Amino acid sequence: MEPQKLDAEYWNVRHSSGDTPWDIGKASPALQAWYRTYPNKTARVLIPGAGHAHEVVSLLNEGFSDITVCDISRNAVEKIRNQFAGDQRVTVLLCDFFELRDQYDLILEQTFFCAIDPELRAKYVQKMGELLSDSGVIVGLLFASPFEKAGPPFGGSKGEYMSLFSKNLHIVRMDMCENSIPQRQGNELFFVCEKQKSS
Repeated sequence: MEPQKLDAEYWNVRHSSGDTPWDIGKASPALQAWYRTYPNKTARVLIPGAGHAHEVVSLLNEGFSDITVCDISRNAVEKIRNQFAGDQRVTVLLCDFFELRDQYDLILEQTFFCAIDPELRAKYVQKMGELLSDSGVIVGLLFASPFEKAGPPFGGSKGEYMSLFSKNLHIVRMDMCENSIPQRQGNELFFVCEKQKSS
């Protein structure tokens, strides 16, 4: 059986049919706890693979004023655009993450890395390095173990991620998440990475 092509049409079908088990119905508690302490509320924020945009609502409530979300699914993007229509603080892009060309101060990773083909992971890390501003930071969650059934989602291990991320990013921390949602307790890594400085 050929592997599923994870293209725009695939994600359109998932969103239109409501087949979105990654949606926890709210912003991630771990991410919320972290960006509540982030001092620069005018920072340029990026959320790739925005899905249901729960983090956008939470960020706005925390006073952030420059949020960009991108998703490859037209259905997801239309819903988010309708939700934030007229709100100048939110930019919604229908595009492939790998085609982004801007730079951001804060990037939130929430069930995007695990949704892409694992063959694209090195490209993902390289792209994150390009998208971060000089003082930029990426904060997010990763599944802490592989999955037995075919993805998405695709899991992995801390060792694998450490080796991969360190090629293009400076890893500040990567450890077990202490405030995961119950169904992911014990199977999430919380990480913070910065732009890798040139030597």
